[in-house]
Amino acid sequence: MEEAPFKCLRCGHEFKAPYDKKIPMERACPKCNSNSVPRMKAAPKRAEA
Repeated sequence: MEEAPFKCLRCGHEFKAPYDKKIPMERACPKCNSNSVPRMKAAPKRAEA
């Protein structure tokens, strides 16, 4: 299991938590307790011309 960044959609708090895509897990924001906390994906790499 690895750590991944998450961001709360309610208050905007960003935090890291354990993540394994094989194990579904409900998470809650440690700041406001909202359960709307999707994993933040890495920004796509831009092709340089």
